Amino acid sequence: MNDGRTISAAKNFKFNMLNKIVTIILSFISRTIFIWGFGVSFLGINGLFNDILNLLSMTDLGFSTAISFSFYKLLANNDYNQIAALTNFYKKIYQKIALAVLIIGIAIIPALPYLIKLDKNIPLLNVYYLFSLSNVVFSYLFIYKTSILTADQKNYVVVKITIISNIIKTILQITSIFFFKNYIIYLIIGTATTLFNNIYASKVASQYYPFINRNIQLDSKHKTSIFKNIYSAFIYKVSSVLLTATDNILISVIAGTISVGLYSNYLLIQTTSITFFTLIFSSLTASIGNLIATEGYKKRLSIFKITQSIGFVLGCIIVPCYITLINDFIRIWLGSKFLYGNNVVLVIGLNMYLATVLQPLWLYRDATGLYNKTKWIMLICAIENIFLSIVLGKIFGIFGIIFASSISRISTYIWYEPIFLYKEYFNENPSSYFYALIKNFILIVLITIICSIISSTIIVNNFALWFVKALLFLIITTLVAVISYHNSEGIQLLKQKMYQLKK
Repeated sequence: MNDGRTISAAKNFKFNMLNKIVTIILSFISRTIFIWGFGVSFLGINGLFNDILNLLSMTDLGFSTAISFSFYKLLANNDYNQIAALTNFYKKIYQKIALAVLIIGIAIIPALPYLIKLDKNIPLLNVYYLFSLSNVVFSYLFIYKTSILTADQKNYVVVKITIISNIIKTILQITSIFFFKNYIIYLIIGTATTLFNNIYASKVASQYYPFINRNIQLDSKHKTSIFKNIYSAFIYKVSSVLLTATDNILISVIAGTISVGLYSNYLLIQTTSITFFTLIFSSLTASIGNLIATEGYKKRLSIFKITQSIGFVLGCIIVPCYITLINDFIRIWLGSKFLYGNNVVLVIGLNMYLATVLQPLWLYRDATGLYNKTKWIMLICAIENIFLSIVLGKIFGIFGIIFASSISRISTYIWYEPIFLYKEYFNENPSSYFYALIKNFILIVLITIICSIISSTIIVNNFALWFVKALLFLIITTLVAVISYHNSEGIQLLKQKMYQLKK
């Protein structure tokens, strides 16, 4: 990477890290008070509404994926007029998308009683849902401007605004719970701060890039090219959403809406656990897009090996710690009635492993437009996931629904995408990648077994003891990971890059 890409990536990483730390703290505080104020039923409703609205996000036809990709080369070439034309084009498209989301979202309201299964009726469910829907609609009205900041490696600007907005929102929502315990007031605050955040971020984007407000129209040739790319992005988008946003809906229908609330606690800890892992890669996406546009095969492969080695090392630390510590944490935090069994924890851990080890692959997929080549295998994966979730869910409950996601990923794109990436962008045989992947999986299984044996001998009843236990496992997993990978090609390349930066 040249100095410009490295510095921009470092800034994005720094502010993304700060955002994640703030988000983690706010999430635990607000969730604890939320459960105290409204109960686990409303927690389940929140999780269900999020998945329904994620399904609605398919209506953006993959624009959110394709828009940044379209800007990479234009920004590298300083083609301001074409960027302005693209921005105006995306503005019109997103206005239509916002209207479509609103109409489809309202049309779903009659189906809500069939998706929500609770022991007692919750009044005003439709009103709650409409507030959640409004957040999505407002977001689509402004994303066309803020996307250019992300594509130009200035996502840290948007993140700074988001941090302030989230702090204000959390403080106001917590205050409303203490004084009113009114869910509508809670939602109004969330919608208002979301709208403020999007309007202000959009204004800042205009200040950084005043040329995007030029009234330049995109010619028909470029429109055709964009729609061709978006067709592939749409298939990818549909597949991705069907794969990730259907679990809570199926859990609600098969196991009950309260189960969605319990599962959301595990997902919160999972997200928190891999926070610093994922932000490393999210901070690098625009840099990789620039890298692909300007560098050759050898440079692309060397950077991929660095990201892959980071993924392997962090996977060895994060996954075993999560599996062996999660139930202790939830028991101390919320109580034993919020726990799932070890079988559910293991399969959540498996999905977590796949999410960590595939991050470098997803990074390059988004930055290179690889979804053009792999869109159909993603769709097959999504369809397979829904079918298996229904079948296994009826047999094994929530365990079967979560396990279906692992089976679908392993049987499809975990082996399919690397073939195209190595062939098209690295000009190399992918056999070394698969060998490294299998080796990493075996190592993580062994580390998890060791930590599980140790964990069974340590009983914790408060957070102080839990943190001591967590520190012990963190030391063990880190030592094993560092010893196992310190001589790997990717880590050696990373050391060279860091040494060059110091000079």
